[in-house]
Amino acid sequence: MKTLVTGLASAALLVAGSLAVQAAETTMRISLQLPLKSHLGQNLLAFKQEVEASSNGDITVEIYDSAQLYKDKEVPQAVGSGAIEAGVASLTRFVGDIPMVDIFYQPFLFDSEDKVRKAVAPDSPVRGPIDAAVRETGSTILWWQAYGGAIMLSNGGPIATPADMQGKKVRVFGKTLGDFTEAAGGAPTIISGSEQYLAYQRGTVDIGMTGVSGVQSRSLWEVMDTITVTNHADIEFVVVTNTDWWNGLPQDHRDIISAAAVNAENAVRDEMASIEARAYAAAEENGMTIYTPTAEELAAWKATSQPVYDIFLGKTGEAGKAMLDAAQQF
Repeated sequence: MKTLVTGLASAALLVAGSLAVQAAETTMRISLQLPLKSHLGQNLLAFKQEVEASSNGDITVEIYDSAQLYKDKEVPQAVGSGAIEAGVASLTRFVGDIPMVDIFYQPFLFDSEDKVRKAVAPDSPVRGPIDAAVRETGSTILWWQAYGGAIMLSNGGPIATPADMQGKKVRVFGKTLGDFTEAAGGAPTIISGSEQYLAYQRGTVDIGMTGVSGVQSRSLWEVMDTITVTNHADIEFVVVTNTDWWNGLPQDHRDIISAAAVNAENAVRDEMASIEARAYAAAEENGMTIYTPTAEELAAWKATSQPVYDIFLGKTGEAGKAMLDAAQQF
Protein backbone atom coordinates (compact mmCIF):
# COMPACT_ATOMS: atom_id res chain seq x y z
CA MET A 1 0.00 0.00 0.00
CA LYS A 2 2.85 2.35 0.89
CA THR A 3 4.39 1.74 -2.52
CA LEU A 4 1.06 2.46 -4.21
CA VAL A 5 0.58 5.73 -2.28
CA THR A 6 4.12 6.80 -3.03
CA GLY A 7 3.60 5.97 -6.68
CA LEU A 8 0.35 7.94 -6.82
CA ALA A 9 2.01 10.90 -5.13
CA SER A 10 4.86 10.81 -7.60
CA ALA A 11 2.42 10.63 -10.49
CA ALA A 12 0.48 13.58 -9.10
CA LEU A 13 3.69 15.59 -8.86
CA LEU A 14 4.58 14.70 -12.44
CA VAL A 15 1.14 15.78 -13.68
CA ALA A 16 1.35 19.03 -11.70
CA GLY A 17 4.81 19.67 -13.08
CA SER A 18 3.63 18.96 -16.60
CA LEU A 19 0.71 21.35 -16.20
CA ALA A 20 3.06 24.02 -14.87
CA VAL A 21 5.30 23.64 -17.90
CA GLN A 22 2.30 23.86 -20.22
CA ALA A 23 1.09 26.97 -18.42
CA ALA A 24 4.48 28.62 -18.94
CA GLU A 25 4.48 27.96 -22.69
CA THR A 26 3.11 30.39 -25.26
CA THR A 27 1.92 29.43 -28.72
CA MET A 28 1.66 32.26 -31.23
CA ARG A 29 -0.10 31.44 -34.50
CA ILE A 30 0.43 33.91 -37.35
CA SER A 31 -1.71 34.01 -40.51
CA LEU A 32 -0.01 35.14 -43.74
CA GLN A 33 -1.66 35.47 -47.14
CA LEU A 34 1.62 35.29 -49.08
CA PRO A 35 3.75 32.20 -49.73
CA LEU A 36 6.44 31.46 -47.17
CA LYS A 37 9.08 32.08 -49.86
CA SER A 38 7.96 35.72 -50.14
CA HIS A 39 10.06 38.30 -48.34
CA LEU A 40 7.30 38.79 -45.78
CA GLY A 41 7.27 35.05 -45.16
CA GLN A 42 11.04 34.98 -44.76
CA ASN A 43 10.78 37.93 -42.37
CA LEU A 44 8.30 35.94 -40.24
CA LEU A 45 10.67 32.97 -40.27
CA ALA A 46 13.51 35.12 -38.94
CA PHE A 47 11.17 36.42 -36.22
CA LYS A 48 10.13 32.87 -35.33
CA GLN A 49 13.72 31.69 -35.07
CA GLU A 50 14.74 34.57 -32.82
CA VAL A 51 11.72 34.24 -30.53
CA GLU A 52 12.04 30.50 -30.09
CA ALA A 53 15.79 30.70 -29.50
CA SER A 54 15.56 33.62 -27.06
CA SER A 55 12.79 31.93 -25.08
CA ASN A 56 14.56 28.56 -25.00
CA GLY A 57 11.50 27.06 -26.62
CA ASP A 58 9.00 28.47 -24.13
CA ILE A 59 7.39 30.41 -26.98
CA THR A 60 6.35 28.55 -30.12
CA VAL A 61 5.58 30.49 -33.29
CA GLU A 62 3.45 28.78 -35.94
CA ILE A 63 3.20 30.40 -39.40
CA TYR A 64 0.21 29.60 -41.62
CA ASP A 65 1.18 31.00 -45.03
CA SER A 66 -0.60 31.24 -48.39
CA ALA A 67 -3.95 32.18 -46.78
CA GLN A 68 -4.35 28.70 -45.25
CA LEU A 69 -6.43 30.12 -42.41
CA TYR A 70 -7.53 33.61 -43.45
CA LYS A 71 -7.44 35.79 -46.53
CA ASP A 72 -5.83 39.20 -46.19
CA LYS A 73 -9.18 40.96 -45.85
CA GLU A 74 -10.22 38.62 -43.02
CA VAL A 75 -7.15 39.11 -40.84
CA PRO A 76 -8.15 42.33 -38.97
CA GLN A 77 -11.42 40.79 -37.76
CA ALA A 78 -9.88 37.40 -36.99
CA VAL A 79 -7.11 38.93 -34.89
CA GLY A 80 -9.29 41.59 -33.28
CA SER A 81 -11.85 38.97 -32.20
CA GLY A 82 -9.19 36.63 -30.81
CA ALA A 83 -9.86 33.85 -33.33
CA ILE A 84 -6.09 33.79 -33.90
CA GLU A 85 -3.22 35.29 -31.94
CA ALA A 86 -1.61 37.23 -34.80
CA GLY A 87 -1.75 37.89 -38.51
CA VAL A 88 -0.21 39.84 -41.34
CA ALA A 89 -2.48 42.23 -43.23
CA SER A 90 -2.08 44.96 -45.77
CA LEU A 91 -2.43 48.22 -43.83
CA THR A 92 -5.27 49.31 -46.08
CA ARG A 93 -7.41 46.44 -44.73
CA PHE A 94 -8.07 48.64 -41.68
CA VAL A 95 -9.50 51.47 -43.77
CA GLY A 96 -13.11 50.65 -42.86
CA ASP A 97 -12.46 51.51 -39.21
CA ILE A 98 -9.51 53.85 -39.73
CA PRO A 99 -9.75 55.84 -42.99
CA MET A 100 -6.46 57.63 -42.30
CA VAL A 101 -4.43 54.43 -42.89
CA ASP A 102 -4.78 55.20 -46.58
CA ILE A 103 -2.40 58.14 -46.23
CA PHE A 104 0.10 55.67 -47.71
CA TYR A 105 -2.05 55.29 -50.81
CA GLN A 106 -2.33 58.96 -51.64
CA PRO A 107 -0.86 59.01 -55.16
CA PHE A 108 2.85 59.81 -55.32
CA LEU A 109 2.93 61.25 -51.78
CA PHE A 110 5.75 59.00 -50.57
CA ASP A 111 7.86 58.96 -53.71
CA SER A 112 11.27 58.32 -52.11
CA GLU A 113 12.70 55.92 -49.56
CA ASP A 114 13.64 58.84 -47.32
CA LYS A 115 10.03 60.03 -47.14
CA VAL A 116 8.77 56.52 -46.45
CA ARG A 117 11.26 56.02 -43.61
CA LYS A 118 10.21 59.29 -41.99
CA ALA A 119 6.55 58.32 -42.23
CA VAL A 120 6.94 54.83 -40.74
CA ALA A 121 9.32 55.80 -37.94
CA PRO A 122 7.78 54.89 -34.55
CA ASP A 123 5.77 57.80 -33.12
CA SER A 124 6.06 59.83 -36.35
CA PRO A 125 3.08 62.15 -37.00
CA VAL A 126 1.97 59.67 -39.66
CA ARG A 127 2.55 56.30 -38.00
CA GLY A 128 1.81 57.27 -34.40
CA PRO A 129 -1.91 58.02 -34.86
CA ILE A 130 -2.34 54.85 -36.94
CA ASP A 131 -0.78 52.58 -34.30
CA ALA A 132 -3.01 54.19 -31.67
CA ALA A 133 -6.16 53.82 -33.78
CA VAL A 134 -5.49 50.15 -34.54
CA ARG A 135 -5.36 49.48 -30.79
CA GLU A 136 -8.98 50.64 -30.63
CA THR A 137 -9.97 47.72 -32.92
CA GLY A 138 -8.79 45.06 -30.46
CA SER A 139 -5.41 44.57 -32.12
CA THR A 140 -1.90 45.80 -31.40
CA ILE A 141 0.66 46.34 -34.16
CA LEU A 142 3.85 44.44 -33.37
CA TRP A 143 5.77 45.63 -36.41
CA TRP A 144 5.43 47.10 -39.88
CA GLN A 145 6.60 45.12 -42.90
CA ALA A 146 7.83 47.07 -45.92
CA TYR A 147 6.46 45.87 -49.26
CA GLY A 148 7.76 48.56 -51.59
CA GLY A 149 6.12 50.76 -54.18
CA ALA A 150 2.90 49.95 -56.05
CA ILE A 151 3.40 49.05 -59.70
CA MET A 152 1.02 48.16 -62.53
CA LEU A 153 0.80 44.89 -64.41
CA SER A 154 -0.62 44.45 -67.89
CA ASN A 155 -0.43 42.43 -71.07
CA GLY A 156 0.57 43.72 -74.47
CA GLY A 157 2.12 47.01 -73.40
CA PRO A 158 2.61 49.41 -70.47
CA ILE A 159 0.08 51.58 -68.68
CA ALA A 160 2.13 54.69 -69.35
CA THR A 161 -0.59 57.35 -68.89
CA PRO A 162 -4.14 57.59 -67.56
CA ALA A 163 -5.36 57.22 -71.14
CA ASP A 164 -4.08 53.62 -71.10
CA MET A 165 -6.37 52.86 -68.17
CA GLN A 166 -9.53 54.28 -69.70
CA GLY A 167 -12.32 51.69 -69.66
CA LYS A 168 -10.09 48.93 -68.29
CA LYS A 169 -10.85 46.64 -65.34
CA VAL A 170 -8.20 47.02 -62.66
CA ARG A 171 -7.25 44.81 -59.72
CA VAL A 172 -6.82 46.94 -56.60
CA PHE A 173 -6.36 46.04 -52.94
CA GLY A 174 -7.91 49.03 -51.24
CA LYS A 175 -10.59 51.70 -51.60
CA THR A 176 -8.14 54.56 -52.20
CA LEU A 177 -6.43 52.69 -55.02
CA GLY A 178 -9.94 52.27 -56.37
CA ASP A 179 -10.46 56.03 -56.19
CA PHE A 180 -7.16 56.50 -58.05
CA THR A 181 -8.31 54.04 -60.72
CA GLU A 182 -11.65 55.77 -61.15
CA ALA A 183 -9.96 59.17 -61.41
CA ALA A 184 -8.00 57.74 -64.36
CA GLY A 185 -11.10 56.32 -66.02
CA GLY A 186 -10.69 52.68 -65.01
CA ALA A 187 -13.03 50.27 -63.25
CA PRO A 188 -11.57 48.99 -59.94
CA THR A 189 -12.14 45.52 -58.53
CA ILE A 190 -10.84 44.62 -55.07
CA ILE A 191 -9.14 41.23 -55.26
CA SER A 192 -7.12 39.59 -52.48
CA GLY A 193 -3.45 39.00 -53.13
CA SER A 194 -3.89 35.24 -52.97
CA GLU A 195 -6.54 35.42 -55.72
CA GLN A 196 -4.86 37.76 -58.19
CA TYR A 197 -3.04 35.06 -60.21
CA LEU A 198 -6.35 33.49 -61.21
CA ALA A 199 -7.88 36.91 -61.83
CA TYR A 200 -5.14 37.71 -64.36
CA GLN A 201 -5.19 34.23 -65.85
CA ARG A 202 -8.96 34.27 -66.39
CA GLY A 203 -9.08 37.86 -67.63
CA THR A 204 -11.26 38.96 -64.72
CA VAL A 205 -9.26 42.20 -64.83
CA ASP A 206 -7.06 43.81 -67.50
CA ILE A 207 -4.60 45.59 -65.20
CA GLY A 208 -3.14 44.71 -61.83
CA MET A 209 -1.68 46.72 -58.97
CA THR A 210 0.76 45.07 -56.57
CA GLY A 211 4.33 45.29 -55.30
CA VAL A 212 7.06 43.93 -57.55
CA SER A 213 8.16 41.43 -54.91
CA GLY A 214 4.72 39.87 -55.24
CA VAL A 215 5.33 39.38 -58.95
CA GLN A 216 8.28 37.19 -58.04
CA SER A 217 6.80 35.28 -55.10
CA ARG A 218 3.58 34.54 -56.99
CA SER A 219 5.20 33.96 -60.43
CA LEU A 220 2.85 36.52 -61.97
CA TRP A 221 5.02 36.61 -65.10
CA GLU A 222 3.12 33.49 -66.09
CA VAL A 223 -0.06 35.54 -66.55
CA MET A 224 1.15 39.14 -67.17
CA ASP A 225 3.93 40.35 -69.46
CA THR A 226 4.54 44.02 -68.60
CA ILE A 227 5.39 46.01 -65.45
CA THR A 228 4.89 49.76 -65.40
CA VAL A 229 7.04 51.29 -62.64
CA THR A 230 4.73 54.01 -61.37
CA ASN A 231 5.45 53.64 -57.62
CA HIS A 232 2.20 55.54 -57.12
CA ALA A 233 1.69 54.30 -53.55
CA ASP A 234 3.75 52.89 -50.69
CA ILE A 235 2.57 49.42 -49.74
CA GLU A 236 2.85 48.59 -46.06
CA PHE A 237 1.86 45.43 -44.24
CA VAL A 238 1.50 45.18 -40.48
CA VAL A 239 1.86 42.24 -38.13
CA VAL A 240 -0.95 42.57 -35.61
CA THR A 241 -1.70 40.61 -32.48
CA ASN A 242 -4.86 40.32 -30.42
CA THR A 243 -4.54 42.91 -27.66
CA ASP A 244 -6.18 40.81 -24.93
CA TRP A 245 -3.91 37.86 -25.75
CA TRP A 246 -0.88 40.16 -25.83
CA ASN A 247 -1.71 41.78 -22.48
CA GLY A 248 -2.19 38.36 -20.94
CA LEU A 249 1.33 37.16 -21.74
CA PRO A 250 4.06 37.05 -19.08
CA GLN A 251 6.19 40.21 -19.23
CA ASP A 252 9.31 38.28 -20.20
CA HIS A 253 7.49 36.76 -23.18
CA ARG A 254 6.29 40.19 -24.31
CA ASP A 255 9.85 41.50 -23.99
CA ILE A 256 11.23 38.67 -26.14
CA ILE A 257 8.55 39.08 -28.82
CA SER A 258 8.90 42.88 -28.85
CA ALA A 259 12.68 42.71 -29.29
CA ALA A 260 12.36 40.24 -32.15
CA ALA A 261 9.65 42.41 -33.74
CA VAL A 262 11.94 45.47 -33.75
CA ASN A 263 14.70 43.43 -35.37
CA ALA A 264 12.29 42.02 -37.96
CA GLU A 265 10.95 45.47 -38.84
CA ASN A 266 14.42 46.98 -39.26
CA ALA A 267 15.65 44.02 -41.31
CA VAL A 268 12.87 44.07 -43.88
CA ARG A 269 13.02 47.87 -44.20
CA ASP A 270 16.77 47.81 -44.78
CA GLU A 271 16.49 45.00 -47.33
CA MET A 272 13.60 46.46 -49.34
CA ALA A 273 15.66 48.13 -52.07
CA SER A 274 17.62 44.97 -52.81
CA ILE A 275 14.46 42.85 -52.59
CA GLU A 276 12.83 44.98 -55.27
CA ALA A 277 15.98 44.96 -57.42
CA ARG A 278 16.07 41.17 -57.35
CA ALA A 279 12.36 40.97 -58.16
CA TYR A 280 12.72 43.25 -61.20
CA ALA A 281 15.68 41.17 -62.38
CA ALA A 282 13.69 37.95 -61.96
CA ALA A 283 10.75 39.44 -63.85
CA GLU A 284 13.00 40.37 -66.79
CA GLU A 285 14.63 36.95 -66.75
CA ASN A 286 11.16 35.44 -67.04
CA GLY A 287 10.27 37.51 -70.08
CA MET A 288 8.54 40.56 -68.63
CA THR A 289 9.02 44.04 -70.06
CA ILE A 290 9.83 46.71 -67.45
CA TYR A 291 8.60 50.19 -68.40
CA THR A 292 9.44 53.38 -66.49
CA PRO A 293 7.16 56.33 -67.34
CA THR A 294 8.76 59.57 -68.49
CA ALA A 295 8.57 62.76 -66.43
CA GLU A 296 5.76 63.99 -68.67
CA GLU A 297 3.80 60.77 -68.25
CA LEU A 298 4.20 60.88 -64.47
CA ALA A 299 3.01 64.50 -64.52
CA ALA A 300 -0.15 63.34 -66.30
CA TRP A 301 -0.76 60.73 -63.60
CA LYS A 302 -0.23 63.28 -60.82
CA ALA A 303 -2.60 65.76 -62.47
CA THR A 304 -5.27 63.07 -62.57
CA SER A 305 -4.81 62.23 -58.89
CA GLN A 306 -6.08 65.35 -57.13
CA PRO A 307 -9.61 63.98 -56.54
CA VAL A 308 -8.08 61.16 -54.49
CA TYR A 309 -6.64 63.66 -52.02
CA ASP A 310 -9.99 65.44 -51.80
CA ILE A 311 -11.77 62.19 -50.97
CA PHE A 312 -9.18 61.34 -48.30
CA LEU A 313 -9.59 64.72 -46.60
CA GLY A 314 -13.36 64.41 -46.76
CA LYS A 315 -13.22 61.08 -44.90
CA THR A 316 -10.56 61.92 -42.33
CA GLY A 317 -11.27 65.54 -41.43
CA GLU A 318 -8.81 67.51 -39.32
CA ALA A 319 -6.87 64.41 -38.25
CA GLY A 320 -6.28 63.48 -41.87
CA LYS A 321 -5.32 67.03 -42.80
CA ALA A 322 -2.77 67.18 -39.99
CA MET A 323 -1.28 63.89 -41.12
CA LEU A 324 -1.19 64.96 -44.76
CA ASP A 325 0.39 68.31 -43.90
CA ALA A 326 3.09 66.51 -41.91
CA ALA A 327 3.74 64.04 -44.72
CA GLN A 328 4.11 66.81 -47.28
CA GLN A 329 6.89 68.30 -45.16
CA PHE A 330 9.02 65.15 -45.33
